[in-house]
Amino acid sequence: MAVRVPILRQGSHLIASIQEELTDSDILNLQTRILDEVVKRQADGVIIDVGALDVIDSFGTRTLAEIASAVQLRGAKMVIVGIQPEVALSMVLLGLTLDSVPTMLDLDAGIAELKGSAQ
Repeated sequence: MAVRVPILRQGSHLIASIQEELTDSDILNLQTRILDEVVKRQADGVIIDVGALDVIDSFGTRTLAEIASAVQLRGAKMVIVGIQPEVALSMVLLGLTLDSVPTMLDLDAGIAELKGSAQ
């Protein structure tokens, strides 16, 4: 299976930038890979950039929340960045929330959030 979402290391943080719509199996694969990388790299923060997505469905929303919970159980923090305004509105209208996951405007804000939480 081809890697559809690269996971990059930036200091003690991991950054996964989703550049295209993912199937459910791709999202589950990303979940496994992120958790493996958190352990392997001893990361203390994860940023998932969804800025290129036009839609985030209920499965994607639930899986992102599950990734954040699992990352937290590993002693790291996760931030989601780049949710487009139309996507945010659609998620709210459908009752999809990420209450337990910090969201930020962009990658710079996400990095600042992770650095701020480390202090």
